[in-house]
Amino acid sequence: MSANDNPNRRELIGAIATTTLAASLPAAGSPQETRSGDMVYRQFGKTGIKVSAIGLGGSHIGNPKDENEGVRIVRTAIDRGITFMDNCWDYHDGKSEVVMGKALRDGYREKVFLMTKFDGRTKDATARQINESLKRLGTDHIDLMQYHENIRLEDPDRFFDDGPVEALLEAKKAGKIRFIGFTGHKDPVVHLRMLDLAAQHQFHFDSAQMPINVLDANFRSFTKEVVPRLISQGIALLGMKPLAEGEIPRSGLVTAIEALHYAMSQPTTVVITGCETMDRLEQALEAARTFKPMTKAQMAALTDKTKEVALTGRLEKFKTSNVFDGTAKNPQWMV
Repeated sequence: MSANDNPNRRELIGAIATTTLAASLPAAGSPQETRSGDMVYRQFGKTGIKVSAIGLGGSHIGNPKDENEGVRIVRTAIDRGITFMDNCWDYHDGKSEVVMGKALRDGYREKVFLMTKFDGRTKDATARQINESLKRLGTDHIDLMQYHENIRLEDPDRFFDDGPVEALLEAKKAGKIRFIGFTGHKDPVVHLRMLDLAAQHQFHFDSAQMPINVLDANFRSFTKEVVPRLISQGIALLGMKPLAEGEIPRSGLVTAIEALHYAMSQPTTVVITGCETMDRLEQALEAARTFKPMTKAQMAALTDKTKEVALTGRLEKFKTSNVFDGTAKNPQWMV
């Protein structure tokens, strides 16, 4: 019998081939994807709706001193294929929603999937903030309304026990909102508790938002702990902080485009990135234009390169400090 006919050898070669193939495949569970021009579009959970794989962060839209610059960024993003708009009731004391509302006039509203968030931990606060967001954004409905800063272990309990879910369901029945999700940037344990309570209440979230970046893989990892649950339940994964508030490219270990491609190569429906300038918007658009799903081997190379600094937590301050915890600094927003 020749060496090529040796069954043990064939099994070994087969095992090596399988391992090599697995290392070359992109992340499992990625939503269905299409490309139109320079933009990638992906399925939003179970809804049948497609949104751009890059989303425009709402907080940064409130940064320019000149509101017209914010309007210009939003409209340019839409003209270039970005359809997912992120925002929040509390960003810049409502300025971000006002600026985006101005940008969405003149037919632009119909071109986007509009998301914003609320901070209320009571039924009344939630209902009030939904109505204020509708007014600021100049629209009769919001496509996705999300429970903001699910960062404390009691936040999931308050969502179900103190009234926010009731206000959301009433708003949905009234046609003010279409879909419901939640966000958080602190610890995957809190997201898992939210999913556990949702199962107990037989409540299906349409989306969940969390940090997805090259550092997350090695520190309090939402990617490893939460994402598999979302995939199994058909919940749209919204990735945020792909650049860790700019800390990743500043580290010199990974470029901004590499970091964005990494986040887009996860099973994300959309990767939300802040664009306070036209240059930052061009960076995001370039990431979409040049995107090809990274293989597992390529992604592992980036997470290995950043592992040492990731384990310190110092570049993901949204996980290790209260710097980004708006509701902790402003408890009045929740009541």
